[in-house]
Amino acid sequence: MSKMDSPRQSRRNFLATGAGVAASVLARPALAGGGNPANQPPNVPEWTRSLGEGVAVRPYGKPSKFEKDVVRRDVEWLTASRESSVSFTPLHELEGIITPNGLCFERHHGGIAEIDPADHRLMIHGLVERPLILTLEELKRYPRVNRIHFMECAANSGMEWRGAQLNGCQFTHGMIHCVQYTGVSLRTLLEEAGVKTNGKWLLVEGADAAAMDRSLPIEKALDDCIIAYKMNGEALYPEQGYPMRLVVPGWQGNLWVKWLRRIKVGDQPWHTREETSKYTDLLPNGKARRFTWSMDAKSVITSPSPQAPIKHGKGFTIVSGLAWSGNGKVKRVDVSLDGGRNWWPARLDGPVLDKALTRFYYEFDWNGEPLLLQSRVQDETGYVQPSKAELRKIRGVNSIYHNNGIQTWHVQANGEVENVEVA
Repeated sequence: MSKMDSPRQSRRNFLATGAGVAASVLARPALAGGGNPANQPPNVPEWTRSLGEGVAVRPYGKPSKFEKDVVRRDVEWLTASRESSVSFTPLHELEGIITPNGLCFERHHGGIAEIDPADHRLMIHGLVERPLILTLEELKRYPRVNRIHFMECAANSGMEWRGAQLNGCQFTHGMIHCVQYTGVSLRTLLEEAGVKTNGKWLLVEGADAAAMDRSLPIEKALDDCIIAYKMNGEALYPEQGYPMRLVVPGWQGNLWVKWLRRIKVGDQPWHTREETSKYTDLLPNGKARRFTWSMDAKSVITSPSPQAPIKHGKGFTIVSGLAWSGNGKVKRVDVSLDGGRNWWPARLDGPVLDKALTRFYYEFDWNGEPLLLQSRVQDETGYVQPSKAELRKIRGVNSIYHNNGIQTWHVQANGEVENVEVA
């Protein structure tokens, strides 16, 4: 690929190009976008000639039928059963930082538990002065908190450790979502129960068929964890843990136990299956790292990407992406068009929140030459997202979890995009 000199335009040129884009759109023939010419200017479209549906025809709103392809998707061969599998968030179709509830990725170990909240209870026991058993309605009487956080599966991008595998941003990086959670601070409940001085760890357990459980250090529990019963203003969806789940900001999703039914306080970790044979990082020397909870800083360009190719040809082009860090806020994001030879600062847009997704944009005038698109994030701790080569020097290629290496998309001259790696 030839060297690109200052691909980003000056503000004056940017505005001029933007105006040019608008003018060119208006000047296009009616058939340029496809569809039915009879509904396009100067004709009056068919939907203007009759009344539409009345109110309450759709008592619970749905996306337009023309957006039917914007859905979670899975990879059927990935796991042996559908009950212990994963679906992926369509990151390439979304903007902003909030994930709609119906598009938040799923990861289950024993299928979706359909729970009647009238029969569900949260129990807090073990090394506490006052064991608690709470109904959902009782939980809602405690002081509430609202926080926006990302939740990422530890295995997100895990299939990419040995090289580029799947051709889609959704399939490679879609085990992440970001919503506003409403619930009760876990600290409030633990203080109500009265944790004894030797209480150092929690065992959190779900009510699903897998009885998913993990050990959680009490320092994190008292810091920022939430028992959530709402997401984006509505009740949790069943696949997200209805009626209540644990929220562990910045830490891997396996700890965010859904359908939460029990919290036991103890003086040491339980060393369960989920933290011994699973969710450990196998190193080149055969040893495995354990209790690697925090999700390090990571970013990905969501568009253009394999499922979101460039269709408009050369000219004004918008690169859109997401960045996040389990250790705090995103400080900056840089974008490369040539596989990491040159980097240009991206524009952060919208709120930049602690342990939440951050949206970034990079606008440039594409000359139609092939690109090797990359993004690289730096968080407020100074941590810089590593290349995959840098990551493999330390971690090897036998791991599944915590792959936060830089992603490369190869944009071809015809606008199609492929998942690749550069040396």
